[in-house]
Amino acid sequence: MNRPAGVPPAADPPPDRPAATGGTRGFIGHVGWRPVLLALAIGAAGGIAFNLLRMPLAWMMGAGVACTVAAMSGARIGVPNKLRQSMLVVLGVLLGSGFSPDMLEQTPRWLITMAVLVAATLTSGGLIYFILRRFGRYGANTAYFCAMPGGLNEMITLGAAFGANERVIALMHSVRILTVVLTIPVWYRLMYGASPSVFQAGSHALDLAPRDIAILVACGVIGAFLARRARMPAAMMFGPMLLSGVIHLGGLTASRPPGELVALAQIVIGSAIGCRFVGSVLREVLRDVGFGLLAALLLIVLAVAFAWLGHALTGLSVDDIILSYAPGGFAEMSLVGLALHADIAMVATHHLFRIFLVVMGGGLLFRLLIVPKLKPPAVTDDQPA
Repeated sequence: MNRPAGVPPAADPPPDRPAATGGTRGFIGHVGWRPVLLALAIGAAGGIAFNLLRMPLAWMMGAGVACTVAAMSGARIGVPNKLRQSMLVVLGVLLGSGFSPDMLEQTPRWLITMAVLVAATLTSGGLIYFILRRFGRYGANTAYFCAMPGGLNEMITLGAAFGANERVIALMHSVRILTVVLTIPVWYRLMYGASPSVFQAGSHALDLAPRDIAILVACGVIGAFLARRARMPAAMMFGPMLLSGVIHLGGLTASRPPGELVALAQIVIGSAIGCRFVGSVLREVLRDVGFGLLAALLLIVLAVAFAWLGHALTGLSVDDIILSYAPGGFAEMSLVGLALHADIAMVATHHLFRIFLVVMGGGLLFRLLIVPKLKPPAVTDDQPA
């Protein structure tokens, strides 16, 4: 990837630790069918355990925790990116099936909560950047893209383009997503006793008519294709969600993907979160994990604070706004919102807006605010990061 002029290169990650930058040859973690089977088996076991404990979002949380522990312990696990993307299509169709006409009435007030989200993103990003630079002593490139609460893959890609350390970015954002996914559902479980089953969110496989199956499949395939052609962010999930939402709002079907398939999708996505930690030995990355955890907790606190501001300005449900502002991944927070019966259209739209905001504005802000402050000796191509 070409690096913009004036931006220092980052040190290359060790070749035996592929997952630190999202995997190699289309895999998150180790390559091959054996690592995939092992990851899914471990993820499924974690999902079953969390489901028996009646944890919210059990299949994704259980898979994520189990595979994280396995990855940190040196297990050779991996998940193909194409498998994860196919599961995102399933979740997109499911999320779209939750759209209802009354949600459209709230859209004008979303403009206010989106404006508050811009302020929240700038504030949280600036605070985390300051902490990583002042106390963590991270390089400006790396600290900046670790602090931006955008999508994990998008931040890795942007960071690489601007000479940041991809491994640290991947690790900190993985810690952020895992922390948010583990914290917010548990909080709502403790406060409200919310522990819905994934099988309540989907249909029963045997109840789906061939016509409904055809419509749902078409929403996934056509929605993903059109979104990718349009170069939309999070295309594999957003496209099917948008088309499914239109179809369900139009009354062409009221069916949803089967709960069994949704559970499998959560296992795959949760396992992929855990596989991000392959090659990370805890004692070697404890500093990065510690700052990633601190950043995640601060982001959650700021999200709650700004959510109350958004609630005061609009009167919208503070719980819906918290889930819309929470700094998790687009897929992960959409699932959390679905599990907690939030306004899923609002949650998904706000997270997509946040990713779009950070991806489109992140590079520009970096050029304007960070590049001029880089020391001249650090900007030559023969200098390590």
